[in-house]
Amino acid sequence: MRIPPRFTLAGGVTAALLSSLLLGAPATAAQAPAAPAPVSATVASSLAATAAVGDICYSDLPSQAHDTLRLIDAGGPFPYSQDGAVFQNREGILPSHSLGYYHEYTVKTPGVPTRGARRIVTGNSAQEDYYTADHYASFDLIDHGC
Repeated sequence: MRIPPRFTLAGGVTAALLSSLLLGAPATAAQAPAAPAPVSATVASSLAATAAVGDICYSDLPSQAHDTLRLIDAGGPFPYSQDGAVFQNREGILPSHSLGYYHEYTVKTPGVPTRGARRIVTGNSAQEDYYTADHYASFDLIDHGC
């Protein structure tokens, strides 16, 4: 399973390593983080987006999400014509990829006559599935192993 990388920007060693990777500066544990190294807007945006994605165990998903994931694995048929449409990631919460990388599917909400707010968004990588219960305001990467 390929999972998008997680970044933590805390601590001198992590900051030194990140500085080394981004700026080509030597990374040593003795470096003191006196002032944060400048980070490009693109890198900062990507780091913030990746940090905004949480995790959820497959077993903790609502049963309707399990139904949607089974339909995705089977290739349909899907209950809504919008299911399988390209997800554009306009919110910028998911890791940045080219258009067409992500697709969205409805997770039915009991008692709601419309599509509701719950979705599964899939990436092109194996088992890269995200769940949102709040119509793209936040996402959790689904851990299929728990």
